[in-house]
Amino acid sequence: MPDSHARPSDPSGSPAPDGPGQGTPEPPARRLRPAQLLFEPQAAEPEPERFFDLESIDDPAELLRRSTELAIAFRAAADRATDFQAVAAAQLADTRRFDALSAVEIAARADWTPDYAEKMVEYGRGLLRPRRHGEG
Repeated sequence: MPDSHARPSDPSGSPAPDGPGQGTPEPPARRLRPAQLLFEPQAAEPEPERFFDLESIDDPAELLRRSTELAIAFRAAADRATDFQAVAAAQLADTRRFDALSAVEIAARADWTPDYAEKMVEYGRGLLRPRRHGEG
C-alpha cells in the first residue's frame, strides 16, 4: 500500500517541492564542493644536497678544520655503535636465554659472516663483564 505521506518526485528522482498548503518546505540538500584554487601552487624545487654546510665554506683552513672535526665525530659514533652491536650480539648469544641465537643466526640478522659474529659476541661479553678496580 503506498505511503499517503510520501512526496511525489520529479523525473530525476528528486522529491518535488511542496505545493501550497502541503506543509513547510524543506531546504534543498546542499552539496559541498572543494574550494576552487585561484592559483597554481609552485612545484617544490629540490634543494641542492648539503653536507653539514661544508660546501658553503670558502676558506680552505676552515674547511679542513670543520671537515676534520666531523670525521672525528663520525669515527667516534661508529666506534660507539659497534660497541652497542657487540653488546647486543653477546646478549642474543647468552646461553642463559631460552631464545639464545647461534653465531650463524646473529650473522644473518646483522649481515655479518659467522666468524665475525663470533668475534663480536666475544667482544660484547668483554664489554659486559664488570670491570675490576685498577683496570682501565
